[in-house]
Amino acid sequence: MQTFKGRDLLTLAELTPEEITHVLDVAESPAAGWSRFDGAAAGLIFMKPSLRTRVSFEVGCVQLGVHPVVMGPYDAFSREETVHDTIKVLERYVDLIVLRTFAHSHIEEVAEHASVPVINALTDDYHPCQGLADLLTIRQHKGALSGLKLAYVGDGNNMAHTYLFAGALTGMDVAIVGPVGYEPSPAVVTHAEKLAAQYGTGAAFTVTHDAAAAVAGADVVVTDTWASMGQEAEHAKRLIEFAGYSVDPGLMAKADPSAIFMHCLPAHRGEEVTDAVIDSAASVVFDEAENRLHAQRAWMSLVL
Repeated sequence: MQTFKGRDLLTLAELTPEEITHVLDVAESPAAGWSRFDGAAAGLIFMKPSLRTRVSFEVGCVQLGVHPVVMGPYDAFSREETVHDTIKVLERYVDLIVLRTFAHSHIEEVAEHASVPVINALTDDYHPCQGLADLLTIRQHKGALSGLKLAYVGDGNNMAHTYLFAGALTGMDVAIVGPVGYEPSPAVVTHAEKLAAQYGTGAAFTVTHDAAAAVAGADVVVTDTWASMGQEAEHAKRLIEFAGYSVDPGLMAKADPSAIFMHCLPAHRGEEVTDAVIDSAASVVFDEAENRLHAQRAWMSLVL
């Protein structure tokens, strides 16, 4: 493993299988063993609305002795100042930068100029913090990751991309299913296949439009909102196009009898998932939400 200190987290693809395991191990370590970084500060920049991400990062910072400085879209990148100039100022004040934004190229530009660690708190293409939390949740409930099958039902969005990389690094097979025109990026699928081959994890990937086939025998069934932030205008259109891809009891019955259900939240009940599934014994969505705190605190402690 490389040293973690000072490293960015833009996508899970930047980690090795061993590093993923180490982060999850640290996330599960007793709180008494956590390092503290009293006097440090973190710049938390939210260009998009946030509940779980903002609260989990703020609380995680406080638990590590790090002062969180929370900024909205008009605080950090405004008044026509260049990204370079903004970051060169901000890095004089804070010891790490957390950014939730739209285009992935935005956080790549931030990381290019920053001399402090940069953490991707969600872009339109990737959500590595959620990916770490989800891997932690699956491992807690299933005992291991390698050899499992994860079925993701819905839009081929940043979560679909993140699960592909997560599977490649941990040996989980990943099936992505959704309507025609909403597949994950072919480049991301190819990248995941290359990672699995590079590390010899044995993970296999499927992209299909057949929900029953994708979920068949799955150990983990996951979905996400059909219209992500910034796509609200497409909501009505997507409700029609995603008909038949709701995770309901009938679809869950195709999975392994001991399968768990996951959703990064917020959930649009009655759309991508029914109450009967998200409120069932198979649902671990609130464990998953809690694990955002533990996974992100682990990563911050390592890079600081």
